[in-house]
Amino acid sequence: MSKKIVIAGGTGFIGTYLEQGYKALGYEVIVVSRQPGHTGWDEPGKITEALEGAELLVNLAGKSVNCRYHRRNREAIVSSRTETTRILGDSVSACRKPPRLWINASTATIYRHADDRPMTETGGELGTGFSVEVAKAWEKAFFAYALPGTRQVALRLAIVLGDGGVMTPYRHLVRFGLGGAQGSGGQRFSWIHVEDVFRIVRFLEQKDELSGVFNASSPDPVTNREFMRILRHALNRSIGLPAPRWMLEIGALAIRTETELILKSRWVLPERLTSEGYAFAYPGLDTALRAIVRGQ
Repeated sequence: MSKKIVIAGGTGFIGTYLEQGYKALGYEVIVVSRQPGHTGWDEPGKITEALEGAELLVNLAGKSVNCRYHRRNREAIVSSRTETTRILGDSVSACRKPPRLWINASTATIYRHADDRPMTETGGELGTGFSVEVAKAWEKAFFAYALPGTRQVALRLAIVLGDGGVMTPYRHLVRFGLGGAQGSGGQRFSWIHVEDVFRIVRFLEQKDELSGVFNASSPDPVTNREFMRILRHALNRSIGLPAPRWMLEIGALAIRTETELILKSRWVLPERLTSEGYAFAYPGLDTALRAIVRGQ
């Protein structure tokens, strides 16, 4: 009988990548999603059944933050994270043989705007504002469960790069000649290749002594200006017009998103992963972007 994992919120960019990776290793993968053809969030009995005897539960569920933060969207962003986490916590608690490990997504946005020093799990300072409060509520809902048979890891994800996700709009910017610095360009850009997300999940799965909070971010964060320069080089574009803050504010309003996604300085280091011996497949941005552009 093949080993089984469950990916909640698994139909997006990261979840699809994890599903393909685990299936290639011979695992049975069960996806929990609101989309047809999967175990539904309104079927708690079936979720518990899926989790019985599973090696791993990965929860990625949550409404995209790529939207305007008006009241309705704020409520949906919070509830789509906390409520799904509670459904999973209740389901794990109901299992006779619960999953050995539950990895719940979190976000590196939980840290403050940092342009003076990097944020680590031990020395990082939590920030303020809506996005930070979302992250705090998400982790609070997750760690509210005491599960003696299940290790719990909150994975504070930096911006995940791969063939899809945020790379799609960034590619469009560069190809239309708009791939210059955004805002001051000095804000830090912490990132991680999606292949490293998969490998980190595998790494944590095999390390029975590890639990708690982990930063999932490359050890080589760059500035926004550097990111755009390296991306232009990978896409063979020599020129990219910059976008000052006022232009970003107008553009964000037009496409119904928030400038925080671009202008917040996220300077995050994976202190715990590095100290535990995890070796990044893509530690440097140039290699990562070249691999993505080549379709690897």
